[in-house]
Amino acid sequence: MNLLHIDTSARPGLSGIDPHGSHTRRLSARFVERWRQARPNDRIDYLDVGQHPPAHVNGRWIHAAFTPPAEREPWMAEALAESERLVDQLVAADVIVVGLPMYNFSVPAQFKAYIDNIVRVGRTFGFDRARGAVPYWPMLADAGKRMVLLGARGDHGYGPGGRIAHLNHTERSVRSVFGYIGITDVYEAAVESDEFGGEELAQSLRMAEQEVDRLVDQLSGTVANERSVDAALA
Repeated sequence: MNLLHIDTSARPGLSGIDPHGSHTRRLSARFVERWRQARPNDRIDYLDVGQHPPAHVNGRWIHAAFTPPAEREPWMAEALAESERLVDQLVAADVIVVGLPMYNFSVPAQFKAYIDNIVRVGRTFGFDRARGAVPYWPMLADAGKRMVLLGARGDHGYGPGGRIAHLNHTERSVRSVFGYIGITDVYEAAVESDEFGGEELAQSLRMAEQEVDRLVDQLSGTVANERSVDAALA
């Protein structure tokens, strides 16, 4: 099994350990450490787009990406090199864990740059005009991938049914994008009330960490059971 761990926060440290540390890095680190304990032989890849964001898409990238591979010029391979590495890494992953803070009601710009690099025609989604009214299809739909979104928000009430859920375009947009390429098995946990601090924040952190632990137990157990079934059928 391959687990891809992505941090997207502009804050470099972990809350509770480092001054002004990131809540999402704290949650994602907890998830990965507990996963490692449950499944020590799994491969874990780490990508810190918060500190090292991918290059933003530009005109040369678009030209190269929409040119059929057999017709690409040498400069196009260079323009797409980073994107190719990111797509390969995503394709290889069975579980994707993302530390995803809310920035102004949506995802951090550095994670949007990542998204724009991995949503690729011919790599993660297909396109064929001959298919008629629905020319697109997800290319990762049958890969059995799971995604875990570990969020942090300044206010409270952004979750489903919450008082300001309509302002949350973070997890919802990520679900839309990754669903488009075929990753629809998505799980969430989030810290809220960062701007309030005190016991309100502390309680939210405790609840989020409990949910992280539950998700690790659930997903690592599900993976183990599926592997046992596959082995029995082989």
